[in-house]
Amino acid sequence: MIIRMQALELKIPPPAVTVLIAGAMWGLSWVAPVLEVPALVRVAAAVTIALAGGGFSLAGVISFRRAGTTVNPMKPETTSSLVCSGIYAVTRNPMYLGLLFILIAWAVFLSSAWALLGPSAFVLYMNRFQIAPEERVLSAMFTTAYSAYKANVRRWL
Repeated sequence: MIIRMQALELKIPPPAVTVLIAGAMWGLSWVAPVLEVPALVRVAAAVTIALAGGGFSLAGVISFRRAGTTVNPMKPETTSSLVCSGIYAVTRNPMYLGLLFILIAWAVFLSSAWALLGPSAFVLYMNRFQIAPEERVLSAMFTTAYSAYKANVRRWL
């Protein structure tokens, strides 16, 4: 079982994971009871949350670009520097946090309590199959600097 689980590590790009989970959330919303929320409130809340998510992701990409390191989540071994400033002083994974916010916004838009399973599944998947392998690589590459960074900055928020 461990070998099979490791086979999933760093295999599906996080945006693709987001799209797959968003599709599952949409499917769940068709069979689950709908929460009665006025459309204007629901849409405004969803747009606000999605924009915040986009801001987190964009800030992460900008920080990586400024540092001259890769944004490719499938090859953490190609990282050229440890980015600890800007948005990375608040969260170790702003791009993934942004995708999480977008899934939460989607759940709000769908107005389905069951759709909230999607963001939870995203966090579980990302922690195990994306973030944990990345952290192993970064720990090996940046040793004590990365350990100090992990001790001071949370994985999500």
